[in-house]
This record gives sequence, structure tokens and C-alpha cells, in this order.
Amino acid sequence: QSQFVESGGGRVQPGGSLTLSCYASGFRLDGYSIGWFRQVPGKDREGIACIASPDETTYYTDSVKGRFTISKPRGQNTVFLQMNNLQPGDTATYYCGATLRLRIGVQRLLYPVDFEKWGRGTQVTVSS
Repeated sequence: QSQFVESGGGRVQPGGSLTLSCYASGFRLDGYSIGWFRQVPGKDREGIACIASPDETTYYTDSVKGRFTISKPRGQNTVFLQMNNLQPGDTATYYCGATLRLRIGVQRLLYPVDFEKWGRGTQVTVSS
């Protein structure tokens, strides 16, 4: 079964940092644009960062711009999300998705319906 395996979540204090990993199990990332999403109970899944294929242009939603960095090192079948200056509003379950037809929105960065290969997510809790 081809899907992402997310890891790296945990509990941190406000201002702290975490690096999330998203390993592509059973498939290659080549040709896919990869998005990081987050979701809190009762709310829609929100796309927060994306790295496009093939040019690797990166996109971020305003709430994480300047604090989060998405990367896809060459030769690795893993995408990372470096998260700095974490705040309580960043508390959520974080997921990766892959798409062959990337749409960048105006009022929302990404459209979850376009993505596939979802994993089980990794929980990030920011609390003092």
C-alpha cells in the first residue's frame, strides 16, 4: 500500500521548534507535488506548505510564512517540514499529501481533494 508515513511530532513550548518528516512508503516522490496539511478536531484540513514538481517552488500559507520551511532533499524519498517559533495556534495533527495536479488557491493555499497518499499524521502540541 503506497502512502506517507509522518513522524516527528511532539509537545513543545511556545517559541520552540520541531522538524516533521514525511516518508513515501511504497512509491517514489518523483513527479508529485507534496503538501503539508494540518487539522484540528471539528475543522477542515488546512494546507500550509507545498513544494511543487518539477521546479520545487515552495508555497506557504500566511500563518506559517517565515516560520516553517518545506524541503525535499535530492535522493531522499522524504519531505521535511522545519517548524520554528511554534505557537499554540499551531497545535494540530499534521499530514502529508501528494498530487499530480497542483492548484494554488487564493483564499486557501491547497485543496485537500486534489491530494492522495495520506498517512495517519503526527500530532504537534504547543503548550506551556
